[in-house]
Amino acid sequence: EILGLEVAGTIEALGAGVSGWQVGDRVMTLVGGGAYAEYAVAYASHLMPIPASMSFEEAACVCESYITAFLNLFMVGGLKDKNTVIIHGGGGGVNTAGLQLCKALVPQTKTIVTAHPSKIDRVKALGVDLVIDYTTTPDFAEAVKEFTAKKGADVILDHVGAKYLAPNMNSLGYAGRLVIIGVISGIKAELNLALMMVKRQQIIGSVLRSRPVKDKGEIVAEFTRTALPKFADRSIVPIIEKVFPLNQVVEAHRMMEEDKHFGKIVLKVA
Repeated sequence: EILGLEVAGTIEALGAGVSGWQVGDRVMTLVGGGAYAEYAVAYASHLMPIPASMSFEEAACVCESYITAFLNLFMVGGLKDKNTVIIHGGGGGVNTAGLQLCKALVPQTKTIVTAHPSKIDRVKALGVDLVIDYTTTPDFAEAVKEFTAKKGADVILDHVGAKYLAPNMNSLGYAGRLVIIGVISGIKAELNLALMMVKRQQIIGSVLRSRPVKDKGEIVAEFTRTALPKFADRSIVPIIEKVFPLNQVVEAHRMMEEDKHFGKIVLKVA
C-alpha cells in the first residue's frame, strides 16, 4: 500500500463524465492513500483549486490537516466567534491549522493550547491566548477555569483520548462540546455521566478518512467556500517545518516520529 492522504499538483487526465475541471489545472485534494507517488487518483468532488498566491508545497499542507480542523471545530464542534476553544497538541499539523483558522474566521475567539515546552514559544507566536505546558500541568482544568473565570471552554478538539477525558470534561463549560479525533493515549476511561448530563455537555467522536465519498465532497465544498479565500489572500499561510525530496522519506518520517516538527512536513515528488 502506498502511503499519503493529501496531494497537490496538476491534473493529468479526467475521468469519464467529469466536468468543471481541465487538464493542467492546479489542484489540491484528499486521497484515500497513494499520495507518495508521481501520480494519484482523486474524486472530482474532492478537488480544490490552488490559489495563484499559493505554492504547490503550501497547497500540499491543506487538505488533511486544515480540513480536519475545519470540520471538527466548526462543522462538528459548532465553534462561534467570542467562544473559548482548547486545541491540544501545540505545534502539530491539525493544531496549527486550527489556530490559523480560528484567527482568520473567528478572530474574537479565545484560544487555549497544551504544548510541550520545546514548542511553547512558537505556539505563543501564533497569537494563542493561553499556552499550558502539559509536562508540568497534565491536569490543565484548573488553569482553564482560572483563565475563563470558571466558565470553561465552549469547544475542545482532542486527539489524546483516554488520558485527557477527565481534565477535558472538567475544562468544558455548560453545553460545551468535546470533539475527539484521536486516541493516542488509550481508548478506555471513566466518565461522570451525571455531571455531563447536568452541564448538558456533548462528547462527539469524529474521523475524516472513513466518511463516505459524498460526505467528504460536501465538507470540501464548505471548506472551499468558507476557508479557501483566506488562503488566497494570505490571511492563512501554511506553516512548513521542512520540505523533503521523496527519496528522503525516511528522514521525513523520523522527524515526525520524534516530534521535532512544527506545523507540516512536505514531501516533494518532482
